Amino acid sequence: MQSLLYDFGQLTLPFDNVDEEYLKEPKKWNIKSLKNFMLFMGPLSSTFDMIVFASIWFIFGIREASIFQTIWFSYGVVSNLIGMHIIRTAKTPFIQSNANKVVYASSIILSIIAILVPYTALGHVIGLVSNPLSYLSIIIGVPILYCFVALFAKKIYIKKYGEWI
Repeated sequence: MQSLLYDFGQLTLPFDNVDEEYLKEPKKWNIKSLKNFMLFMGPLSSTFDMIVFASIWFIFGIREASIFQTIWFSYGVVSNLIGMHIIRTAKTPFIQSNANKVVYASSIILSIIAILVPYTALGHVIGLVSNPLSYLSIIIGVPILYCFVALFAKKIYIKKYGEWI
């Protein structure tokens, strides 16, 4: 279900706006560039996943699997959709480069759905549980923090490699 929601968000990308300077000359897939990107940005993303794990365990003291899985379900969708906006442009998303309204709308709607599903019959059928709203600090707060750190990392990456994928 988590992947399905995220995939729906990806389906809007063909409608997205592309930065004009990216269209000036044809781009060729470069495996080395992709490898550099994965080795640079991948550990950053994994670090934030570990922050969520640690927060759930140490800060919130959650030891019940169903609560953990519910938080992870909502967090995963929200963080992936925010991450999509970070990597879609070399510029600062939401400020210097705007996605198409369809991309924004789907990201917002799907994030809301991911947060609300645990409170529905469908959520209960797939093993999710209703959580206190205090867990929204993880579900929304950590992806926002990731956004700022990833923007900083993006600047370092572009300075180091002279490009954004």
